[in-house]
Amino acid sequence: MAEEKETSTTKLPSEMLRAHLLALLKNWSGYGYELANKLEAAGYGGYNSGTLYRTLRQMEKTGLISSMWDTSSDGPARRVYSLTKTGSLFLNNWFTLLDMHKATLNNFMKMAENVVDPCDKSSTGKRKDVDS
Repeated sequence: MAEEKETSTTKLPSEMLRAHLLALLKNWSGYGYELANKLEAAGYGGYNSGTLYRTLRQMEKTGLISSMWDTSSDGPARRVYSLTKTGSLFLNNWFTLLDMHKATLNNFMKMAENVVDPCDKSSTGKRKDVDS
């Protein structure tokens, strides 16, 4: 049985990674490394560059984003990513889907917090946070 590696950062499932990238591109166009930095700043780092760029290429193939080469600087050409109309619709659908499940998730969290662990003799009926 293969052991899963623990990471110090939280990785998003692939669909959430796509949605987060679309949200980042909603109001501006950006380079891959800028997107990686913004993901990291939001607490969703830990992706190697291959995963990020593979996801961006996949999103471009499906029409969610577009890209063009920026040759305006003295350095090497860089690819600039932008949200397409299809990507904007996809993102709006994600917002709707997440909104629909929000109440269900909130109810689950409330229920889970009140579950008493039968193995914990000091249990008060509230979920204990790891940091506590």
